[in-house]
Amino acid sequence: MTPPLASLRQVMPILDGWAFAPVELPPATGWEDVVAAGEQVTLPHSWNAVDGQAGGEYRRGRSTYARIVESDGAAAETWVEFAGVNSTAEVYLDGQPLARHDGGYSTFRVNLTDHLLEGTGTLLVIVDNAANARVYPQQADFTFYGGIYRDVRLIRVGSAHFALDDHGGPGLTVTPTLDGDRADVALSASIVGAAGAGPRSEEGTPVGASGPAVTVRFTIDGEATATVPVVDGEAIAALPIEPVRRWHGLRDPHLYNARAELLAGETVLDAVELRFGCREFVVDPQRGFLLNGEEYPLRGVSRHQDHEGVGNAITEEMKQRDLALLRELGVTTVRLAHYQHDQRFYDLCDEAGIVVWAEIPQITVFLPGATGNARDQLTELIVQNRHHASIVSWGLSNEITLAGAGEDVLAAHRELNDLAHRLDPTRLTAMANLFLLETDDPLVTVADVMSYNLYFGWYVGETRDNDTWLDDFHAAYPEVAIGLSEYGADANPRFQSAEPAQGDCTEGYQALYHEHMLTMIEQRPWLWATHVWNLADFGSAGRLEGGAPGRNQKGLVSFDRTLKKDAFYLYKAAWSSEPFVHVAGRRRAERVEDVTEVIVYSNREHVSLVVDGAEHATVEGRRTFRFQVPLIGEHEITARSGDLTDTVTLRKVDEVPEATVMPDATANWFEDADLPAPDGFFSIRDTVNDIVQTEDGARLIASLFDAVSTGYGDAGKGVEIPPAMQAIVGRMSVEKLIRRSGDSVPADRIAALNARLNLIAK
Repeated sequence: MTPPLASLRQVMPILDGWAFAPVELPPATGWEDVVAAGEQVTLPHSWNAVDGQAGGEYRRGRSTYARIVESDGAAAETWVEFAGVNSTAEVYLDGQPLARHDGGYSTFRVNLTDHLLEGTGTLLVIVDNAANARVYPQQADFTFYGGIYRDVRLIRVGSAHFALDDHGGPGLTVTPTLDGDRADVALSASIVGAAGAGPRSEEGTPVGASGPAVTVRFTIDGEATATVPVVDGEAIAALPIEPVRRWHGLRDPHLYNARAELLAGETVLDAVELRFGCREFVVDPQRGFLLNGEEYPLRGVSRHQDHEGVGNAITEEMKQRDLALLRELGVTTVRLAHYQHDQRFYDLCDEAGIVVWAEIPQITVFLPGATGNARDQLTELIVQNRHHASIVSWGLSNEITLAGAGEDVLAAHRELNDLAHRLDPTRLTAMANLFLLETDDPLVTVADVMSYNLYFGWYVGETRDNDTWLDDFHAAYPEVAIGLSEYGADANPRFQSAEPAQGDCTEGYQALYHEHMLTMIEQRPWLWATHVWNLADFGSAGRLEGGAPGRNQKGLVSFDRTLKKDAFYLYKAAWSSEPFVHVAGRRRAERVEDVTEVIVYSNREHVSLVVDGAEHATVEGRRTFRFQVPLIGEHEITARSGDLTDTVTLRKVDEVPEATVMPDATANWFEDADLPAPDGFFSIRDTVNDIVQTEDGARLIASLFDAVSTGYGDAGKGVEIPPAMQAIVGRMSVEKLIRRSGDSVPADRIAALNARLNLIAK
């Protein structure tokens, strides 16, 4: 029987009817047997939605999914498309192996046609998120949720169709080139199953071609049209847009629609569509990012995709919620870290005009056995996403030198950089460097642009060290564009303090830290892009700090996105044009001080404070407004600017509520301890720099660094501290360093350390 030719593509989500078992079952296992060994589930699904967010170990291993699928007599081919399976997927149909995919964040497709002979079959997927040395990521500050956590679709096509096997790509490439008011749009499409789609002889005639003679009709917005033949499996055309309307970020995120139709005569055999934008951009080491010739500061946040209670198996509503938060903040950019995100979110950024840094999960520690996987993941990222107007850079890696850098790391990154430019010569390559990486390391300048992850004022040093570090780099390398890819401080909104301090995980310290960082960034317009770490708290199973095990709490909003921390409103005041006032410190409602400071964030020029109905004071300023208010009993505090108001209630109490103080055994122990500090000898009150001047002291500090590094989960393993960073750490006292480590240094060890220091003469 001749397979159908003119069956137009059908795409059908298959999200229900899945069976899941938290064990590996034989490939020939039937659907009912998988249910018997586990349960029925609806996709998206992750088996680590709970344990991956609880702190400590979580299950990493092999699990089994199964579903009954059906063929369609009207279609010549049936494919299954997975939008994301973490991290390795082995696909079987009725026990027959069809495909294996390594990489948990990109789309891949599997052709079921030749094995779907009886009309129905059991599609079985073995999913594996166990540790290995061949697939990125393996060591990072986030949870590697296992499961089929994004959508799955059946795709049915005729015998001639646009390619479905090109690294998960759409089969259509759109590349606009701008010249003033005109855009020339290059279009190319890959076709299989038709005359001209196979190999050709030296004379240029098809060899062994089968199927009909076909053409491809390209259109842009249903107007500009070109119909071209298929040659060597490819159709190529160029269409003009004049005058062109440029995609210009938040101001005008205009998108065009490109459509490719595969034709036999006038019969449409298959069709694909993509949206794209026309824009130009450059990065200048002195002026920063320029969009369409205009200075366009990239100021924004990073985003992890997971949500509380579901892990990475997020819904459309959750994606829309994150987009709404980005819009409310007024960001111009988002770093979609540390892996390929769902196509839907790139679409949302296109529509909103938010500039995107997209990247692969080559992170933390270089894996010599995974260089091929890094190439594969970068290829998939680019092929699947190069039509998105919002994306301006392809990230090659993040903090890859935590355990050190060598020639193999440098060579692998050069190869990735070249690969990215071959696949997409129109965009920049980028890297996010660990703040421990020396600035003269050759790895720093491999990519077109780079940024550093700086955490001075949180993990080490003081907030002002960020200013000095960036200024020193810019002065030493004025021809190199630099950005700030991560910066932040953890905040658990339960924890509050009248005197917030580095390391206390209070909401107040996070806000103070970001006040400094925001001002610092505004004074340095040459920073090509800056990204707060992070939009929201996220799962990091290895973390056991800040009163919330299993999560990183540097987010501007809570893990479930229901609570906006004070720092969120600080950035809203800086970036958003939506008028508002916000009284900070509302979760520190009970206060012991006689006169308290009330902080208001607003994007208005003046704010008045009303206390118990009477105007207390009016302050003119920008972003941050501070008031001193006497406390006697309970007071209603209202911030007002024009018709905008925000109200909180504050109460005078005799003691700080215990629940608002981080339960840090190390910090509490320091308050009660009376550690000796004899004259002429060292103690934990002395600086690291002074202590390491002695041989015995240097050995003690080395052992302390080993203990402190364990306080940050997997991301802290194998850390090497270069000389520049040692100088910053060296200015800290041992006491301050231990306080920053949380509970990683037990109290008895602190006492023993101090006693040993007391034996070393200065």
